Amino acid sequence: MISTNEAIAEVYWTAFQALPKKEREAVINRFLESAEFMEDVMDMSIIKERQKEPSRPLKAYLAERKRKNR
Repeated sequence: MISTNEAIAEVYWTAFQALPKKEREAVINRFLESAEFMEDVMDMSIIKERQKEPSRPLKAYLAERKRKNR
């Protein structure tokens, strides 16, 4: 079953694809000019890239960080 967020994203994606090339370029340029949007894209990219890494307990992370900062 598709989530509400996925359904909304699909509507926007379909509308974007239906735009003429020059209008798609204008939309992309607006996104690229937004520092906040670009930060979100980088965050999502890092999350996607590291998604399969094993997790570890917060206490273990904090202990390692404390050792590194000494």
